Amino acid sequence: MGSTSRGPPPAPPAPPLPAPAGDTEAGRSIAILQDQEEAGDYTPRLGREFGSELEAYEFYLNYARKVGFTVRRGYANKNRKSGTISSSKYVCSREGFKALDKRTNRSKTPQPDTRTGCKACLTVRRNNGSAKYEVYGFEPKHNHPLFVPSCANPFQRKIVDIQSSEANTSSNVASACEPESRNYVLGDNAVTSIEWQCPLRTRRQREIKCGEAAALLNYLQYQSRADPLFYHAVQLDAEDKVANIFWADVKMITDFSQFGDVVSFDIVSGNNMDLRPFASFVGFDNYGETVVLGMALMYDRTVESFQWLFDTFLNAMSGRAPSTIFYRQDAYQGMAISTVMPDTSHALCTRHLKQTAKGNMNYLIQRGCDFMKEFKACINDHEEEMELFTSWEGMISKYSLHGNVWMQKVFEEKEKWARPYMKWTFSAGMKDTQLNERLHSDVRDYLTPDVDITLFMKHLQKVVDDRRYIELEIEFSSRLKLPDFKIRAPILLQASEAYTDMIFQLFQEEYEEFQSAYIVSRDDSGPCREYIVAILDKERKHKVYGNPSEQTVSCSCRKFETLGFLCSHALKILDTMDIKYLPNRYILNRWTKYARCLTGPQIDGRKVQEDTTFEFSNRYQYLCPVFVRLVAKASECEESYRALEQCSIEMCKKVEGILRKQTSIDASASQPDVEDIQVSLSASATDNELEHAMNYSSNKRAKKTKKKGHKDKSQPRSCIKEWLQNKQTLQLEQPAMQFSMLDNHIQPGTDLEGLSSPFPMGQLHNEKMQPS
Repeated sequence: MGSTSRGPPPAPPAPPLPAPAGDTEAGRSIAILQDQEEAGDYTPRLGREFGSELEAYEFYLNYARKVGFTVRRGYANKNRKSGTISSSKYVCSREGFKALDKRTNRSKTPQPDTRTGCKACLTVRRNNGSAKYEVYGFEPKHNHPLFVPSCANPFQRKIVDIQSSEANTSSNVASACEPESRNYVLGDNAVTSIEWQCPLRTRRQREIKCGEAAALLNYLQYQSRADPLFYHAVQLDAEDKVANIFWADVKMITDFSQFGDVVSFDIVSGNNMDLRPFASFVGFDNYGETVVLGMALMYDRTVESFQWLFDTFLNAMSGRAPSTIFYRQDAYQGMAISTVMPDTSHALCTRHLKQTAKGNMNYLIQRGCDFMKEFKACINDHEEEMELFTSWEGMISKYSLHGNVWMQKVFEEKEKWARPYMKWTFSAGMKDTQLNERLHSDVRDYLTPDVDITLFMKHLQKVVDDRRYIELEIEFSSRLKLPDFKIRAPILLQASEAYTDMIFQLFQEEYEEFQSAYIVSRDDSGPCREYIVAILDKERKHKVYGNPSEQTVSCSCRKFETLGFLCSHALKILDTMDIKYLPNRYILNRWTKYARCLTGPQIDGRKVQEDTTFEFSNRYQYLCPVFVRLVAKASECEESYRALEQCSIEMCKKVEGILRKQTSIDASASQPDVEDIQVSLSASATDNELEHAMNYSSNKRAKKTKKKGHKDKSQPRSCIKEWLQNKQTLQLEQPAMQFSMLDNHIQPGTDLEGLSSPFPMGQLHNEKMQPS
């Protein structure tokens, strides 16, 4: 029996492109594109020939992906006799202008306008007496920005498929039951990179299926080899058995660094012991799209286990804690969060509170009384503390609930759900853990113990990748849309340049309401002026403080401190103080188009130092299997082994020389008076990747049809998005926007890391949020 190698097994070769069937036109197109990839030649030139019109179109599509725009067919002229295409024109998708209705002077369709009159195009025609097509017209200039995307690598789906298949193969090796030692041996490879932290002092509460722990750790180990920045950790119980597991890939860690101000944590209901104890950390980005920040399997739910989980989550995120975390009403989770993240604000899932109230107070509901209506009013309607106390006491007395233990406990935790207290913390619209529940629903069929653990992990990764493709689609479509101004005011022009489309629409709603605002009373005696502002047809009045010299404003409704953009009352006072543009401090980087990355290496004369960790990961992931296969081949004979050894020495010298040269260039280029900005580009897809993702996802989803009578649940919505969409349904001329969920939070004093950007009306807010 031969000796067993202890080194990592060679990665499987990447699957080749499928060979075209026969000498078809599609097959020739694929071959030309492959040659084009190898030669690196993507720029059209006059006189270039193609074998068919389809090849020319595919060539221009590939060029557009590289440059950063989309293409549509302008026209195609056909020969009347033969029916073949004699000439064709391909234009930028933003060519021309949308036709306006002569009666209303508005667009005939409710779709958002993306046309800018761009002249970029490529024209081909068929040569006389030949079947080939040549380029006889090419315009490369565009009159609009080309896109530099900032989301996940859209080719990650292919990588995951390869990884999952290998992990599935490696899991078959681990056929023995769970080992009892910390030195897990998975197949032929000893686990060395897993962090074994804080073992439990007791035995885990739930058992793991025989062999499942080894297969799961095998899968995580493969992910670590494929991605050196993949993070995972394991907690053992008193018997040295796996109790809890946490993992996060580089995209999750990067998303947290950019959008980790508000996090939602949830775990699959503990009442259902037939499902795996899957837990997730979730947030959302500047476009309101769900971002997964970390995942775990919790086979023990004691306070000690939750403390380990939250501490591990902080370690993965470089010690940075979220400013607010939403979770279900759970004493153990609350105690663990208070211990591990003492400065983080707690927020209970109000949706779960209402559901629990229905179960506990079912005997009242069956009577047909208004208990649930009054309970929801206590959660949603009262902005002042005395209003809440009066309403709560009236409800308790009306239904004789003074002795109800659950109601007493809920009121004791009022600071975690009631508006008079929650308005002092930044939530960005998040009110519950529905984002987590949607994720859990997508993988619920794979949470049963009879489903292989690697199959569950493979499906989970596919779900996460699908969500990341949706991020790409939303960002791409949002950048194409032109802002729909209802009022062309300077402050709205500034907001449209800075904010993402979703936040701009919400801000524009506030600006519209500001037109109906009026000042009830004012006190201009001091430098900080005090105003009482009301809205027509609304009873509630708000106190607003304004300082014209410092250009500051603060409203008692605290919408800016809670959601991150100014309210109509504050806008009224800014206008009263003759401030026509938003001060920098009121444009939070979290909601801007540039929240993920900057679009160029130089901004306002300052050097931008890019975070290249994701690029390093991609290079490592590509080169590692290439050289593993090369080493395996070279080891087959002595001559090839010696040749590769000699080449490796020369290559090492060359690489070291390049790195030394690069280091010296960077050192000489650095200036002491230049401010360096650390910009995270961890999820920086290239222009063609974003376009590829758009084509890939749209083609996949085009085949799906929604069944009659069934609601589409693929896009969960938050309270802010529902409010926005409800308003749009009342105005048919408004663009029909597609949004998913908005849920995040920042409290006063939170360090909001802003980035400067070349806005014509001002820079982004790069200061700390101060309580008013």
